[in-house]
Amino acid sequence: LLTDPTPMAVAIRLRREGARNHPFYRIAVADQRSPRDGKFIELIGHYDPKQAGDNHKINLERAEYWLSVGARPSQTVQSFITKARKASGAAA
Repeated sequence: LLTDPTPMAVAIRLRREGARNHPFYRIAVADQRSPRDGKFIELIGHYDPKQAGDNHKINLERAEYWLSVGARPSQTVQSFITKARKASGAAA
């Protein structure tokens, strides 16, 4: 009997939504083994690459929680988290 199961590998990554030629992404926390647009644990933000200027929004509090328990962000999501941290630091 296995009393301490191995921890689930969790990723914070983009999941694609939107129409053809008009991508829209949600920032999702998901098991690494699940497909890109498949099952997820939690949605923590969004990103619209077609919009100019400030085109992403992320719940920094939830992102920090998931990072603290070992979730690994994709490069793009990591850049959003870094930008959000700078913005919250400037506002505070």
